[in-house]
Formats: sequence, structure tokens, C-alpha cells
Amino acid sequence: MKRGLYRKLAFTGIRNNKKLYVPYILTGMGMVMMSYIISFLSSSPTFSTMRGGTTMQSFLEYGFGVMCVFSVIFLFYTNSFLIRRRKKEFGLYNILGMSKRNIALVLLWETFFIALMAIAGGLFFGLLLSKFAELGMVKILQETATFTFSVEFSSIQNTVLLFALIYALTYLRALWQVRLANPITLLHSENLGEKPPKANWLMAVLGAGILGVAYYMAATINDPLAALVWFFFAVIMVIVATYLLFMAGSVAFCRLLQKNKRYYYKTNHFVSVSSMVFRMKRNGAGLASICILCTMVLVMLSFTVCLYVGAEDSMNQRYPRAFNLTTTAMPEEEQKVWQDTIRQTVAEYGDTEQDVMDYRAVTFSVYLDQGQMVLQSGYASDLASVENMWQVFLVPLEDYNRTMGTDKTLKPGQAMIYTPRSSHYPESSVTLPDGTTYEITKQLDDFAQNGLSAMDVVSSMYLIVPDYDAVKECMMQLDIDGYRVMSRWFYGFNLSMEEQEQLDLFGKLLDNLMPLNAGAPEGFSFNLESSASERDGFYAMYGGLFFLGILLGVVFLFAAVLIIYYKQVSEGYEDRSRFTIMQKVGMTKREIRKSINSQILTVFFLPLLLAGCHLLFAFPMMKQLLLVFGVTNYSLLLFVTGCCYLIFALFYVLVYRATSRAYFVIVSDEESDSL
Repeated sequence: MKRGLYRKLAFTGIRNNKKLYVPYILTGMGMVMMSYIISFLSSSPTFSTMRGGTTMQSFLEYGFGVMCVFSVIFLFYTNSFLIRRRKKEFGLYNILGMSKRNIALVLLWETFFIALMAIAGGLFFGLLLSKFAELGMVKILQETATFTFSVEFSSIQNTVLLFALIYALTYLRALWQVRLANPITLLHSENLGEKPPKANWLMAVLGAGILGVAYYMAATINDPLAALVWFFFAVIMVIVATYLLFMAGSVAFCRLLQKNKRYYYKTNHFVSVSSMVFRMKRNGAGLASICILCTMVLVMLSFTVCLYVGAEDSMNQRYPRAFNLTTTAMPEEEQKVWQDTIRQTVAEYGDTEQDVMDYRAVTFSVYLDQGQMVLQSGYASDLASVENMWQVFLVPLEDYNRTMGTDKTLKPGQAMIYTPRSSHYPESSVTLPDGTTYEITKQLDDFAQNGLSAMDVVSSMYLIVPDYDAVKECMMQLDIDGYRVMSRWFYGFNLSMEEQEQLDLFGKLLDNLMPLNAGAPEGFSFNLESSASERDGFYAMYGGLFFLGILLGVVFLFAAVLIIYYKQVSEGYEDRSRFTIMQKVGMTKREIRKSINSQILTVFFLPLLLAGCHLLFAFPMMKQLLLVFGVTNYSLLLFVTGCCYLIFALFYVLVYRATSRAYFVIVSDEESDSL
């Protein structure tokens, strides 16, 4: 009978507090569903037979890890709201004669019911929607698949074990909180409140300083490699600064509002500001969490959407021709043999080469200091010098004219320069590591890129010189101590045949070129690439990031919504008694609504505004990170980022209206059974 009583009390507690528990259960179901879908897609046999499928699945495996970590943190965070609300009820049970052990049994049954509903419901919808998610991924891969329902039992097992462990840990945490509190403390937990915190100007200034440094770092980094490294440091600094500003700076802000008598001594402002100050320290942590989640959603969606939409441009930069041949240390007399072999093979398939790219180059990495090149054995270990690292391509003038169809001339000591990623070369001359100095006569607007510069995270420089052979000989003599000065030949062309025929031709070309490679000199190597053969893997990588960004963005979005909802509901219950007293002394419901709107507008729109500010300063770093993936369409990034923020702001306004209404219903003592 006792066991039945505990079960009934647990069920009754969930039912009577459904305003709190239903969103919590639905969120748990959503996370279980997302976790199963990600796990299902990462192990689905459908993608193992697709080109690029394994690449996409590897990204999803990382996504499942992110979901695991986030689920633990977020469910712990939201569970604290539930326990805070139920402490009064548990205290009443304790006073009426129930021991802490009995309360522990009630909590155990509550946790069991919640976990059962969340896991069972999440798996149901996960199984239901997993095939649609699979078809969506197939569409992203630009492949085809049949609609056949399948279940991955290993994914079910992993998901169930994960969330069973999470809910078990939340139970132990709740049990620990109840065990340490005495009955009187539990009974009056809602009325205890917090002492009005003092304005900690030191922490507020520190937060502003850290945020300023992070913003400066994001705005001034002009190199993809530096952005890739410093991005994580900037993220940590922004998170720390956001929490400091909301927990300390928000209190200081409220104190400033109180000093503004014309603003503060109004009915709606007086009540709302006083309430904010009273609980701002706890409020600040929640608002900071909302701001960080909003920023994560905006940055993740903007970046991944831009990455996927700009995938074709990136593809064209990485593979500028349908077929791209790169050789190292090939004797120039052998180049014609390779050309003839390629042309004969293409002719066998009834096609001819078009838009031919054919030029030699000496390539090396340098540190550039005011026009003086210094050879580097690799990328600089000093991140401060990364901006001055360059990948140099020395190209003969005759090869440039042949490839571009021009008739340019240069005098001895003159050169032309092309920098695909960077702005115009700032100096009027450049000095090579061997001491040769060239006067820069022209900044070129275009040149046939070879695809290697698109892979480099450092800036690339194409230097067109008239005395290539002499410079090549001098530079090759400097190839000591691992400096890696290489002589290369770039050859590429387009074809009019269909993609499947290009795939067949690619295999045939490899078969015909391999015998030529057998008798090559020491140090020789070649790499033949086909855009048709690389397309699937390329879109798999970009599509995997895009799909993962959408899934995690949705998860973070609803996490932010739930935190906002719980903040409003929990504070509504805490403020209800105070607003009841105010109504009794003459405050109208209209005045209460104005006060509520003032409080919510002042507080809950701060995360949105600060998230927009974070996104604005993150934009330059996002530009540099996109360069790592070969995306250079900055107008696209600007458009996508702006659209994401506007859509998110609209959604945020809708959430504001819904939560403010729920808060008003509670504090005006007009509770309903509907959510």
C-alpha cells in the first residue's frame, strides 16, 4: 500500500505542476529524438554505399558527442527549476510526517515517470522521423534512395543508456538538495528570496574589458589560420564576459536606473526594476545562458548555411578545371609526353580539351616583412606572424600569356603579382629569398588558379617573372634544411562530356599515366584530380556540417526557449504574492501588465541585443574561417547572417509574447490548466 501511495503522490505532483513538467518532458523527448536520429544516421547502412556517405557520418558521430554533453548540462540546469518549485511541497510532506527516505521514494517515482515518458516518446518520434531525416541527408548528398523503414537497435541502446544515466544523475542531485535542507527551509523556500546584491563594478568592468579584447581579436584577425586557432579562445572569452556582464553588470545597470528618478519613480518601472535588483544575481546567470545559446544558434546556422549554399563556388575554386594535374620535379622535356598521353586518352572518348590551364611554377612558403621574403620550413609557430605568411608561386611570363591568352611584356627586374584572397600587395617591390628584387608593375585582377591556393590557410601570391629559369635555379639551391622549394607543373582542362563519362575517363587516365610514372626521376610525384570524382565527398563534408548545424541549432534554440519559459514561470510564482498585495492596495491589472512588460522588455531583450552584438563582431572571424573551406562570397555570408538574425528576432518576439502572458496569468492569480 505504501509503495502505491508514493507512486500516486509522484503522479499527482507531476499532474498538479504540469506547467513546469510538461515543457520539461517535451524537451527531454526532443533531445532523445535528436540523439537517436543523429546516432541512427551516423550508423545507417544506406550511406555506406554512397560516395561521400562515410564522410558525412563521421561528422554526425562528433555531433552525437556534442548532443551527449549538451543534454547532460541542459537537463541538469532545467531540473534545478523543477526542484526549486517543488521544495515547498516536499517540506509540507516532511512536516506531515514523511521522512526524507519517503520523499526520496516520491522523487524516484517522479524521475521514473519523467524518464519513461521522455525516452519512450523521444524514441517513438525518433523512429518515426528518422527516415525523413535520412532522405534529407540523401538529398543533401545529391543521391537517390528508396523509402524503406529500418531500425538501428544499437542506436536505440545507446540513446536509452545515455538518457537513463542522465535522469539517474538528476535524481541523485535532487535527492542531495532535499536531504541537506531542513523542513522549515523547504516549506518557505519560495519566500526566502535573495538579498539585494551590491553593484560589483570591478566584475562589471572586468567583463566589459574581456569582451572588448575578444571583440578586438575577432575584428583584427585577417588570417584564416590565426582565426582557426584563436576562435576557441575568443569563444571562451565571450562566454566568460557575458556571464560577468549579466551577473555583475546587470546589477550595476539596475542601480543606474534607480538613480534616474524620472525613469525609476513610475509605477511600472518602480516595481519591475526593484524586482530585478532583488533577484538579479540569479537572473543574470539565466540571461547569460540565454544569450550564449542565442549566439550559438545564430553563428552555427549562419556559418553552416553559408557553407552549404556556397559549396559550388568553393568546389570551383578547389577544382578550377574538370581535370587537374599537378606534378612535382618533372623534367620539362617530359611535359609534352604527358600532354600527348592525356590528349590521346581524351580523344578516345570523343572529346577535346577546353579552357586549358598550362603553366610551370616554383612554389615555397615565406615570411614577408616589408617586401623582403624569408624562407620558412613550415607554417609559423608564432601566431602573431601568421598574417605575414605567404605561399608563393613563381610563374614564367610566357606561361602566363599562354594560359590567359594575353601578350604581356616585362623588362628585367619587373614582375606582375596576383593575390587571390588578400587585398592588393602594399609594397612597390618584392625581394626573393635569394636576393633578387622585382619592381611590381601591375596588380593582376585574375589568373588561372591551380586549386592548391584554395587549400592553403595562408595567403597565396602568384608572381609573374620574365627570367623564370634563372630564378628557378637560384631558388632550388636554397632547398636545404627542409625549406621545401618545389618545382611544379600545373595542367588542367574542361570537357563537354557528362559527369559519368568523366568518371570513366578519370580511371582510364590514371591507368595510362601510371606507366609514365614508373620511369620518373627521384623526387617526382603527380596528382590527378577530377571534379566529378571529388564532388560527392566535397558535398558530403559541407552537407554534413550543414545538416549537423541545423539539428544542433534547433536543439539550442528550444533550449533557450525553455530557459526563458522557466524563468518567467518560476519568477511568476515567486512574485505572485507581491503583486497580490499590490492589487489589494489599489494597483490595477492594467498597471500590473505594464510593469510586467517593462520588466520583460528591459531584461529579456538584452540577451537578443547582446547576441546580435556578438554576431556582428564574430562576422570577420567567420569570414576568415570560411576561407579555410574555400568560400570567398562575403556578400552571401552577410545576407545569410542578416536573414538568420531577423528570423530569429521574430521568433524571439513570439516567445516573449507567450511567456509574458504566462507570467501575467500567474501573478494576477488567474491560473488556468492550459499551458
